[in-house]
Amino acid sequence: MAEGAEQSETIWPIPKFSFQVKWASEVMSFQEVSGLDVESQPIEYRHGDSPDYAPIKMPGLKKTGNVTMKKGVFKSDNKFWDWFNEIKMNTIERKTVTISLLDESSNPTMVWTLNSAWPSKITGTDLKSDSNEVAIESIEIVHEGLLIENG
Repeated sequence: MAEGAEQSETIWPIPKFSFQVKWASEVMSFQEVSGLDVESQPIEYRHGDSPDYAPIKMPGLKKTGNVTMKKGVFKSDNKFWDWFNEIKMNTIERKTVTISLLDESSNPTMVWTLNSAWPSKITGTDLKSDSNEVAIESIEIVHEGLLIENG
């Protein structure tokens, strides 16, 4: 804890194990969601008569990463593949994907909204004859903007 800061007796950070994912209006269950990151790419600039022999750095374009979602494999559940198979020569149905971190009452507290999302990669499960793990598949989603709401 930071020096001088006091921890409240009743307010705690939100655990990350309770979340909900919506594709358009359909709620889907996932084991893991990763890649919810945003960065501003730096622009380096130095004008010719600058007394400093080093460039200055300015904020540039914002860049978002791809979001990866993992879930268990279920019989007759082909939602990943159905969406992926809609890709035809630069056309795909783009969807709004909403990821919500839920509190103890299952109310959204922090929400990430992916705009114009579409699948770029699906990874099927690995198969092992000596394993007793659940089959997990993953989908990598590309999007055109990440909106973050907290509160």
